[in-house]
Amino acid sequence: MVSITDADWSREVPRKFWDPSRKLLLSIRCYQKCKQKKGFIALVISKICVIQHAFWSAISGADIPISCNIGGGLLIPHPNGIVIHPQSEIGINCLIHQQVTVGVKRGNAIPPKISAHVDIGAGAKIIGNINIGDHSLIGANAVVVKDVEAGVIVAGIPARAIGFTQDKYNNHD
Repeated sequence: MVSITDADWSREVPRKFWDPSRKLLLSIRCYQKCKQKKGFIALVISKICVIQHAFWSAISGADIPISCNIGGGLLIPHPNGIVIHPQSEIGINCLIHQQVTVGVKRGNAIPPKISAHVDIGAGAKIIGNINIGDHSLIGANAVVVKDVEAGVIVAGIPARAIGFTQDKYNNHD
């Protein structure tokens, strides 16, 4: 059972030796932890993490900067083609499928903020200074350029609300 408030770190544990998406996340977590510490050993380990990050980025085909602000429990089943802006914020227990882009609009350098428990379908694009609410679902190939409220399912180009993710949201008369 996934907690509403706590990160499910087990989603990020590598399941086998060859697990590119989880190894990529592990290198990001290791680097960020080392950067918070001081000393020679932390510096050396952070350099190793940078090399691992470059390796797993190339293997996975994902462009997830080592400095990203990613909440715990991120799940990336197929990392190929994922591009995330370095200053984007991603909440806990999110799910990101392949070919997803999280970035900025031309002329506006503020990236999106993705809240907790958001599922992002394959090929979706989340662009600009927008907020994606908790427990939202972004459909495959959706282009999201406006805020998405919590618990809403969006799809299409441009994305529009097509439903709600939880029964408690369905009681709108």
